[in-house]
Amino acid sequence: MTLFDAIGLDADDTLWENETFFRVTEAEFCALLSDHGDAETIAARLYDTESVNLARYGYGIKGFMLSMVQTAIELTDGRIEGRQIARILDLGAEMLAHPVTLLPGVEQALDALEGRRLILITKGDLMDQERKIAASGLAERFAAVQILADKTPEAYARVLMGQGVEPSRFLMAGNSMRSDVIPVLDLGGTGVFIPHDLTWSHEHAEAPDHPRLHQLSDMGGLPALIADLEGAA
Repeated sequence: MTLFDAIGLDADDTLWENETFFRVTEAEFCALLSDHGDAETIAARLYDTESVNLARYGYGIKGFMLSMVQTAIELTDGRIEGRQIARILDLGAEMLAHPVTLLPGVEQALDALEGRRLILITKGDLMDQERKIAASGLAERFAAVQILADKTPEAYARVLMGQGVEPSRFLMAGNSMRSDVIPVLDLGGTGVFIPHDLTWSHEHAEAPDHPRLHQLSDMGGLPALIADLEGAA
């Protein structure tokens, strides 16, 4: 019995590496400003700035770049040098050109799910997400690609309505409990949490005690989980 008319997959840190590049850049940023505080303090200040700026700039590398510049200006009381600002912009440009490296089990899972209706649902900067999707070589595997400003229950509802999919017949898999799992559970769908070793603090959330919540160690286990769920139906 087929339980799911569509299977949604997150992109960043579910299909390919992403947070690693943010952590490397953050470390370089902290080193650049080491005269103005220790790395932990600078990183915390940057996180606070990013969190406030999400409403203004949204998710993605460009907003991260602007938050680094703002944090640097504030930490130096406006005395940061032009060459340091230039280095921060270079760090952002390097992030925008980073290679796309698929995570373990991704290609095997997609091979096993061939013939199922797959929807790639990600969030962030439109141009950067489009670049990564193209570079991944995975675009043709998906019946649809949705790049959202944020992953809220309302946003998922719009995606599913546009695709003609009932929430109860939708499964979403991703590395963010906050963005990939809980909103879909709230709609009546099924959520599969696939944690990544590195996940941005903003994406952390307490896992609910929910009968439609499942967890895997990597994407490679997704086809078997779906088969088990449908076999038990």
